[in-house]
Amino acid sequence: MDGATLSWLFAGLVFLLAGLVKGVIGMGLPTIAMGLLSLIFAPAEAAALLVVPSLVTNVWQLFAGPNWIALARRLWSMMAGVVAGTLLASGVLASDIDGVARLTLGVALLVYAVVGLSGARFALAARHEAWAAPLIGATTGLVTGATGVFVLPAVPYLQAISLDRDELVQALGLSFTVSTLALAGGLLQGGGFSGASAAMSLAGLAPALVGMAIGQVVRRHIAAATFRRVFFAGLFLLGTYLVVRQIA
Repeated sequence: MDGATLSWLFAGLVFLLAGLVKGVIGMGLPTIAMGLLSLIFAPAEAAALLVVPSLVTNVWQLFAGPNWIALARRLWSMMAGVVAGTLLASGVLASDIDGVARLTLGVALLVYAVVGLSGARFALAARHEAWAAPLIGATTGLVTGATGVFVLPAVPYLQAISLDRDELVQALGLSFTVSTLALAGGLLQGGGFSGASAAMSLAGLAPALVGMAIGQVVRRHIAAATFRRVFFAGLFLLGTYLVVRQIA
């Protein structure tokens, strides 16, 4: 089996696993996929591969409920910040000079894992959203553009603004959809999204959807809190490995 075939097989298994995680806890596909794909692909290539599976699964999540228009109106300034920040920082991911993108990715995974494992919960009064939303969006965009990871600080922020469960799921779908589109735009801008990567990204959609279907079945038989702890512990180990590998 040649190297190209092994790469396709590895990418398929990664998207199957990432889809399973998303099926169980409603998030995690881009984070898992980006972290694992970066083990064998350059960060820009890994980011390009996750575009189609991330976009389709998050659009699905966004339109799964009735409140997306109201959420879009509430969160538009955050989304604008995401786009601006991603396009501004996407050169870091595309060039990966001296491994900066891979190192930054490892640090981002570590931070996200520590926050998740700590169980920390934040709260933000509605009166602060006007200034906080664009700031959080721009910061998330900068992290996305530099690492391909969409979650920081967007996820803690969305959890802090008093959304109910269904609204939070849709808000995450909105944020990740916009982040994916902005990342794709940044990669195109930097020449990091080729026909070959688009084809492999499209091929990753089927295993991601299969993984999501399996994850939804698994969710009925395992406590979500337990699975979430395993998820964050895995991210911590993966982030540690990427950091140590880059600085060793």
